[in-house]
Amino acid sequence: MINVFHIVSNKNWTGAEQYAYDLTAKLRNDSDFYVEVVCRKHEAVLTHFRRLEIPISILPLKGVTDIDSPMRFARLLRKGHNVVHVHTFHDAFAAVIARRLSENPNTRVVLTVHGITRPKTNYIYRRLYQAIDHYVFASQLARDTWFNASPSFDPSRASIVHESVVENPFAAPAINVRERLGVDAGQALILCHGRICPEKGIDVLLKAVSQLDKQSYRLAIVGEGNRKYVSQLKGFIVANQLVRNVSLLGFQENILEVVKQCDFGVLPAIEPEAYGIANLEYMMQGKAHISTNSGAQTEYVTDGINGIIVEPGNHFALAAAIKGLIDDPEARNRIGARAKADFDDHLNYDVFYGQMTELYKSMFRS
Repeated sequence: MINVFHIVSNKNWTGAEQYAYDLTAKLRNDSDFYVEVVCRKHEAVLTHFRRLEIPISILPLKGVTDIDSPMRFARLLRKGHNVVHVHTFHDAFAAVIARRLSENPNTRVVLTVHGITRPKTNYIYRRLYQAIDHYVFASQLARDTWFNASPSFDPSRASIVHESVVENPFAAPAINVRERLGVDAGQALILCHGRICPEKGIDVLLKAVSQLDKQSYRLAIVGEGNRKYVSQLKGFIVANQLVRNVSLLGFQENILEVVKQCDFGVLPAIEPEAYGIANLEYMMQGKAHISTNSGAQTEYVTDGINGIIVEPGNHFALAAAIKGLIDDPEARNRIGARAKADFDDHLNYDVFYGQMTELYKSMFRS
């Protein structure tokens, strides 16, 4: 049996926490693994992991200057075959120090690089990079960005494992979006969800829908984020008389059930996406969606086949794509059906889980 420890130190619930949560939820029922979560005392995170009824160790996890956390964590690593799976370089410091203090040669540190990043060049980080046993990247783009900035890095210590999504049995019931917004029978319900911040391009989306016939659609924006940016979006909505067409619904825990209710989705990101997990949520539910090619989306979305691709920041092109899906329900259904088929075939969570657990096991093969 392999002991897997996920270190999650963030105080907020983000994509990295969801990634660790979904993986932990699956590992807890796998007889090949024992799983435990190590986190800080933040209720926003603890509330989620407590639902899984697994062991949770609470540590300060304050970074490179924190000696107490590695010392306490090292006690958990003294026996057995251990994988310490971290999700930030901040937490990797605690992991590699704890491994050294444990004096257990059968402990490996795995880091999932969430996002597109380049290695730092100072001495401390160079030592840290050497101490991490294996790196997991969500896409070819994320891997190439890292390696292009550090060509001497050993490629055998890195893998590309595409992320995926899975139903959350503990999620609260979803709201009835059509009922809440009063969507008419002849209107298309468009959904945009994720973190609300400038890099997600929601202002571009609002400029795009402001060009459309107001009788043809309702747009629901789901998520939380930058308050100043949200205020700017609300100002645009009012100034452009979109109050009856655009609604900000805030955070919704059961996002997959919300996605299931829409006619199609729009993800107008303008900054590079390491993978684009929200894209998969539409594909999983058999929904057409419009995405930009701002990052790794084109590694699994093919324009006109299982999604629609537009250039980031171009609200005219985005408006045309949205109008096309509003006017052509048959195209929405065709694209959505192909998206679901692709998800079921090679993008589903079982594929991701199989690759991750095989990686864990490979860490102890001679």
